[in-house]
Amino acid sequence: MTYRDVVSRQVLAWACTAIGARMPVAMAPLALVFLVRERPGGYSLGAILAAAYVLGEIGGAPVLGMRLRAERARVQLAAGLAVGTLGFLGLGVFPGAHPVVLAGFAFVAGGAPAAATGGLRTLLSELVPERSVAQALSVESILTAGVWAVSPAAVAGLALGVAPRVPLLLAAGLMAWSVGGLWLLPARWGAGGVEGADGAAGPPLFRVLVGAWPVYVVGAASLALLGLSELVLPALLEQRGIGVGWSGPLLTGMAVGGGLGAFVYGLRGWPGLLRTRSVVLMGGTSVCVALAALIPATAGIAVALVIGGTLQSGAMLTRNLSLRQVLPPNALAAGYSVMYAAAGAGYAATGSLAGALLKVAAPSTAILAGVCLTVGMTGVGWWGEVRWARRSGRMASVMGEGETAEAGTGDFDAEGRSVRMPNVP
Repeated sequence: MTYRDVVSRQVLAWACTAIGARMPVAMAPLALVFLVRERPGGYSLGAILAAAYVLGEIGGAPVLGMRLRAERARVQLAAGLAVGTLGFLGLGVFPGAHPVVLAGFAFVAGGAPAAATGGLRTLLSELVPERSVAQALSVESILTAGVWAVSPAAVAGLALGVAPRVPLLLAAGLMAWSVGGLWLLPARWGAGGVEGADGAAGPPLFRVLVGAWPVYVVGAASLALLGLSELVLPALLEQRGIGVGWSGPLLTGMAVGGGLGAFVYGLRGWPGLLRTRSVVLMGGTSVCVALAALIPATAGIAVALVIGGTLQSGAMLTRNLSLRQVLPPNALAAGYSVMYAAAGAGYAATGSLAGALLKVAAPSTAILAGVCLTVGMTGVGWWGEVRWARRSGRMASVMGEGETAEAGTGDFDAEGRSVRMPNVP
């Protein structure tokens, strides 16, 4: 398995479009804080605006993702990104507006383009042969890691060196760029399997998506660990007597580790079922984050976070690959969007838990509590996948399809060939 099939002009065009769509997402929370930090109660207001943005993402991704249709993919994605551009533009043009107006702009900027992640991921799979989808998703993860590594420095530099509104104006420009980039990509993706929400030729789309809940739960747990590391790290460093300024380089190292992990994952086929790989990678990530909470030295924390980021990106890749196995092609874009929302919800939930615990406990204790929560979520998701596999295997046997119980797990077989799980919620 190599990346040879992923190297093409169309994939390069996709990458440029994806950067335009995703860089604003990575920039937004910090940019909103810098936008209003000099106003009375600026940091609190910035946190509220960032929360409005995230709520827009969490709400918009599943709602809009379920309405994506293959035959209208380009127009629908372009419309969402265009409205998101207006949201970012409003924030940059009217930084002194009433907080309610700014919150409205932030909500629109987060919600309107929230289905773009799932849509662009589905379009990417159209640009490569089926055998190279894992490598394509690895490239996407590498790109995302790079975006998240560059964004904080770009926001801080522009906000402090030029003007607080500039990062948001740049975000608007990048998102507008992505709208144009869509016309360099296929206008639609392949359709098949389940039909639309009317269920005329299969189960209703909502029912199919809900049936994949174990994949979403582990996906949420994966990003929850990343959020835990990002949000509590400054307080942890302060507890250890380490300069808070180290939080930026340490998180950059974690992002670089994520890109490295995605690259390595795509180099070959890995043994075992996807759900097993996911649990192993999530367990390793949990151990690394726990060690970062317990190790007193800066170097030790750095190593733990880099290795944790490496394993976390692999775990997220297994979740995206699992979705390809459990959902019919026509439901993939919606499924990716629901995964995006679930991951954001996991990030927000773990961050809220850690924030509440920081008022009554040490930062290291808050991190360990968050790790316990994510381990529990991983266990629930794994149990759900095992239960689903057994149920699907029994149905396949009853229907006389000649499939074994393992062929209904929605994983790859030992030689890397995909086997699709029946869509049984």
